[in-house]
Amino acid sequence: MAKILIVEDEASIRNVLSNIINEEDENYEVDLAENGLDGFNKISKNIYDLVLCDIKMPKMDGMELLEKSVEIHPDLTIVMISGHGDIDTAVACIKKGAFDYISKPPDLNRLLNTIRNGLDRKKLVAQNKVLKKKVQKKYEMIGSSPELLKIHEMIDRVAPTDVRVLITGANGTGKELIAHAIHEKSDRNKAPMIEVNCAAIPSELIESELFGHEKGAFTSAVKQRKGKFETASGGTLFLDEIGDMSLKAQAKVLRALQENKISRVGSDKQINVNVRVIAATNKDLHQEIRDGNFREDLYHRLGVIFIKTPSLDDRKDDIPELVLYFSKIICKEHGIIEKEFSEEAMESLMSYSWSGNIRELRNVVERLIILCSGRISKKDVELYAGK
Repeated sequence: MAKILIVEDEASIRNVLSNIINEEDENYEVDLAENGLDGFNKISKNIYDLVLCDIKMPKMDGMELLEKSVEIHPDLTIVMISGHGDIDTAVACIKKGAFDYISKPPDLNRLLNTIRNGLDRKKLVAQNKVLKKKVQKKYEMIGSSPELLKIHEMIDRVAPTDVRVLITGANGTGKELIAHAIHEKSDRNKAPMIEVNCAAIPSELIESELFGHEKGAFTSAVKQRKGKFETASGGTLFLDEIGDMSLKAQAKVLRALQENKISRVGSDKQINVNVRVIAATNKDLHQEIRDGNFREDLYHRLGVIFIKTPSLDDRKDDIPELVLYFSKIICKEHGIIEKEFSEEAMESLMSYSWSGNIRELRNVVERLIILCSGRISKKDVELYAGK
């Protein structure tokens, strides 16, 4: 049941609004406040899905109530109502965090539509929070080894800045986890983080993917399309496997980093972009530069801060934590009762060399959970780990 608060100093209007809402939907629970101070006290003590708030009121006016309410409940949906307003007042309300502004006397259909839209917005905000938590959990970095703690320390230092970061390390070591952690701890975390796997995109399409294209720029360009630089503007662009990018695309990326401007394929028009670039590679870029496969000037543009991800063999103390973490997730995914690993089984897993790093470990844990019944033993590990 949606809970709505009406803050209005005129009793007649307060009651009319309440009756209209109750007649519209019996699933609405309506609470009333006769002035701004009373309204703020109720907002402080209760959880409301939506607030209808007058502007001109004694003890505390609606604008002050709006500001204070948004401070304690940033996601609260507040609709301002006033008979003395104008365009400037409406704009001021929206800037201070109001969902909408309605003039008195309110149009019945407009009022009810605004309430429905406001409640829908409340649901979307809640759903987005749940999804964001799931995404953050997906990219959680598991372990407490000294090597991983150093990575966390570096992330905490660089995340609040806009400095470019180049992450290096073998496949399966979690380079994308570091990139996501930097984005989530940065001031850009409300904007998108856009990922581009440079190794997975054909060289003839990488420029269009990064910078977009105009209609008719090439045979299959049937409509205008924004590139990843534009889409990520205000947020973070993660260029994974940057070492596999063509030299031609490297030149355009270099120019974009130098000028903070891009041009779509098939256009000379320059578009301003505000994006933080994080790059990652499993290649030795120094060797790639010597071989003529990677631009040295781009390397220096990207590599302001370097973070090297340790291999799993360099952080074997984290294996028990990783095994328990993967076990919990995998059992939930497959609807299986969570399984235990014996101490000997865990020691056996820690004794192996993991050339495929964390990715290989997860595959082995999933194989053991699917194929073994009951508690997983050392014998099970020796039989199914493939070592």
